[in-house]
Amino acid sequence: MKAEHYVGGVFRADGRTFPLIDPVDGSELGTVPEAAPEVVDDAVTAARAALKGEWGALGDEDRAAALRRVADGIEARFEEFVAAEVADTGRPRAFAETVDVPRAVGNFRAYADLLYGRPERSYTTRIPGWSAGTGQALNYTVRRPLGVVAIISPWNLPLLLSTWKIAPALACGNAVVLKPSEETPSSATLLARVVHDAGLPGGAFNVVHGHGAGAAGEFLTGHEGVDAIAFTGESATGAAIMRNAADHVTPVSFELGGKNPALVFADADLDAAVDGTVRSTFTHSGQICLCTERVYVERPVFEEFAERLAARAADLHGYGPMISAEHRDKVLSYYRLAAEEGATVLAGGGAPAFGDERDGGFHVEPTVLTGLPETARTVREEIFGPVCHVAPFDTEEQAVGLANDSPYGLASTVWTRDLSRAHRVAPRVETGIVWVNCWNLRDLRTPFGGVKASGIGREGGEYSLDFFSEPVNVCIQI
Repeated sequence: MKAEHYVGGVFRADGRTFPLIDPVDGSELGTVPEAAPEVVDDAVTAARAALKGEWGALGDEDRAAALRRVADGIEARFEEFVAAEVADTGRPRAFAETVDVPRAVGNFRAYADLLYGRPERSYTTRIPGWSAGTGQALNYTVRRPLGVVAIISPWNLPLLLSTWKIAPALACGNAVVLKPSEETPSSATLLARVVHDAGLPGGAFNVVHGHGAGAAGEFLTGHEGVDAIAFTGESATGAAIMRNAADHVTPVSFELGGKNPALVFADADLDAAVDGTVRSTFTHSGQICLCTERVYVERPVFEEFAERLAARAADLHGYGPMISAEHRDKVLSYYRLAAEEGATVLAGGGAPAFGDERDGGFHVEPTVLTGLPETARTVREEIFGPVCHVAPFDTEEQAVGLANDSPYGLASTVWTRDLSRAHRVAPRVETGIVWVNCWNLRDLRTPFGGVKASGIGREGGEYSLDFFSEPVNVCIQI
C-alpha cells in the first residue's frame, strides 16, 4: 500500500518523502510523504467545509449508515489490512487477524449502533420541571459536534487505536483529520481508501502523514482551526501537545504511557498468574500501553513465581521486533541501565542473534529482572519493551503502596482467589483499569483511560461520545 495523504476527498503525495522501514529485517518497504504546513492547512480547511456542507447536514441515521459502510469496507479488505499492520509493525500475523482488524470493524459498528438503532441508548434527555418564579418549563439536552477533530494515533496498534477515536468522532458529526504515526502509515492510507469508497463526503475524514515535533503533528495540534485533539502515545508527547493546544484552549483527550503493576498474592492460582503475566508483559514485545512492567509477588510464592516467569520468558519465540532501530536502542539502554543499577537478570537482557535476515531487524530479548530498589530508574521509568521487574511484598497494605508509588496510573492486574481481597484491593489501586485474574479483557462500552501521567479523560462507549460532542441545554417556558 502506497502511503498518501487524503485531503478533501482527494489522494495526494506532494512534498518530500521519508523511508518506511521493515522492523523485522531493517529493509525499506517504501516511502511516505511528509505533510508540509500547507497540506495540514488544506486538510483542516476541507474538514471545516465538510461541516458546513453535506457531512454537517446528515442526520443520525445517515451517519450511522456511513459508519456501517466503512465497517463493511474494512471487512471486505480484511487481508489487505492484516498485511498492512504486519508489514508496518512486525507483529505476528495472528495478532492482526484476531485483534487489530476485527476490533476496527467492531469500533465502527458499535458506534453506529450507539448513534442510531438502539432506542434504549437515546442520547437526548428531557427534564420537565419548574423554573423559579416563571412557571413551568421544559428542559431538554441535545448534543452537537465539536467541529474539526485532530486525531494523533500511535504505532503500536495503529488501526485499532485510530478507529477507536475516528468512529465516535464521526458518529457525533465531527470532521476528522488523522495524523498516524510516521512508523505505521499503511493502514491509515488503506482506511482512507475504504472511507472514500464508502461515499463519505469529501473532507469528513482526512489523513496527513508525517512526523511530530516541528512537523505535521505539531502543525495539526497547534492549528487554530482544530476544535479538539485526541491523542494516544507517550506522556512526554502528550505534554508537548497540551502546550501546543494551550494557545487556542483546545480540549484534549489523552491516553498516555504506563508503568503498570501486577499484584500476585500467595493464594492466587499460580499457573494462571504466570500465564497471565507472560501475556501482560510480553504480548507485542511489551509494546502495548497496558503491558506489565512491575510485578509484585507475595513472599511465600515469590521465588517459585519468579523462576517460572523467567523460564517462560527464556522459552518465548516469534514475539516480534521493536518498531524501529531507535526504539530498540532505547530498550537495550534500559537493559544496560538495569545491570548498572544492580539488577539480577533472570532471563534475557540483550539482543538475540538469529543467523538470518532478522539480524538486520530491531529485536530484543524478553527479559525478567529482580533485585532493584523501588527508586531505580529501571523500576520507575516506562521502557515499553518486553521486560518486567519482579519484587516481593509481605502485606496487602504494602502491595497497594508499591503499586501506587508511580507517576503513572493506566492499568494494573490483581491475582488472588480471595474475592473479598479482590474487592478491597482493586478500588485502592490508582489506575484507570484494574483486571482481577485476567488481563486485557475488554468490553468496548466500558471506560478506558488512565490517571496521573497516564492520561486525561476516558474512551469507550458513551464515554467517547461525551468527549466528541458538546451538550446543549434547551429551556422552553410553557
